[in-house]
Amino acid sequence: MNLLEALINAIRLPELRNKILFTGGILVVFRLFSNVTIPLASQGALANLFNNQALLGLLDLFSGGGLSRFSVVAMGMNPYINATIIMQLMTVISERIKEIQKEGEAGRRRIQRWSRYLTVALGAGQAYGFTVLFQNTTPAILGPLDWFQRLQIILVLTAGTVMLMWFGELITEYGIGNGVSLIIFAGIIGRGPQGVAAVFGSKSAGGGLADYIPFILFGLVALVMTAVIIEVQQAVRKIPIQSAQRVAGGREVGRRASFLPLRVNHAGVIPIIFAISVMFLPTIVANYFNAAPTTTWYYQAAKWVQGNFSPSTSNVPMAITYNGLYFLLTFGFTYFYTAITFDVNDVADNLKRYSSFIPGIRPGRPTADYLQAVMNRVTFVGALFLGFITVVLPIATSKISGINQQQMYLGGTAILIVVGVALDTMKQLQTQLVMRQYRGFIK
Repeated sequence: MNLLEALINAIRLPELRNKILFTGGILVVFRLFSNVTIPLASQGALANLFNNQALLGLLDLFSGGGLSRFSVVAMGMNPYINATIIMQLMTVISERIKEIQKEGEAGRRRIQRWSRYLTVALGAGQAYGFTVLFQNTTPAILGPLDWFQRLQIILVLTAGTVMLMWFGELITEYGIGNGVSLIIFAGIIGRGPQGVAAVFGSKSAGGGLADYIPFILFGLVALVMTAVIIEVQQAVRKIPIQSAQRVAGGREVGRRASFLPLRVNHAGVIPIIFAISVMFLPTIVANYFNAAPTTTWYYQAAKWVQGNFSPSTSNVPMAITYNGLYFLLTFGFTYFYTAITFDVNDVADNLKRYSSFIPGIRPGRPTADYLQAVMNRVTFVGALFLGFITVVLPIATSKISGINQQQMYLGGTAILIVVGVALDTMKQLQTQLVMRQYRGFIK
């Protein structure tokens, strides 16, 4: 069953139809708010900044174009995503939080409440950082601000992020799919026509078929990569699992064979978000020194960072260094995040608790060691894939098609998010349909 068929079948059922309409309504409201701009910002200066900063374009991608317009939802879901990641890290660092996580629904709600508080704090800090950054650009996006104006902008931007966090939770509870992922998905899709039109406008010169060759090549690359991403997103390494024979109800129950799926891309898009945050940090720090005296060494260093620390700089050695570091960070964070979210010791303990085992592997520590070895090999492929999507694919596509890397709207990261969310939503729709078919059969 494909996505279109699943949607048609879901619309026929009143309960699922209401969920789909509710999800669509929330996403429409989000897109409306993304066009409500903060009046103090210069749109011309914003356009100039985003044309020269590729990483800012990636941050803008996650906000659905809100950052490039400096709208009330300019920060998008980034503070909430970062807060969620930090709380996941804390489950590894703090034994107390790990115990709370194991308390079931009550523990999950408690950690979720802490994530909300942390989102507000991170959102306020990030909003303050954007006010400083946009004041120190050339030309300045924000003019001189008194403390009250700055406080107003911080409150509006933080409130926008909290509103999106609430939207995401509403979709998850009352709609279809993961709310946070769907909001990011809607942002990417919503600004798609504008991004594609901008690329066409910059490349097309009315010269006939030759003008469209770059777009044809770009479209072919996008189609091939979409197929590859679908295969990798669905790829799993199946570990055979067997349940031990036991006595139930006075009779012996035979062994049951199943498998444990280990996803190739277990970390999803989170390592890319980590890498973007780290790579963008030097540029953020450098922008703080734009107002410094021009004769100071730190002003000169800041100008050098602004001119050379980017993926498409004319300084070839620095461009190679930058992209190599970006690739290594994405690769490393893939292993890091996979190790946090997939605890082999917990999996081994759960298998032992339910009298299950991997054929040929002793329960307990040997099972954990075996799973760790397999997961390391599987994650190696996933990490290479994410590094290729993030760094190599945009460069290669730019060379093949001739389209500037900074003008390419649908880069590998965008396709990865769109395909991943579409696949997850389709699976949830199919699950809901199967549940209702079984319910009708029982009645």
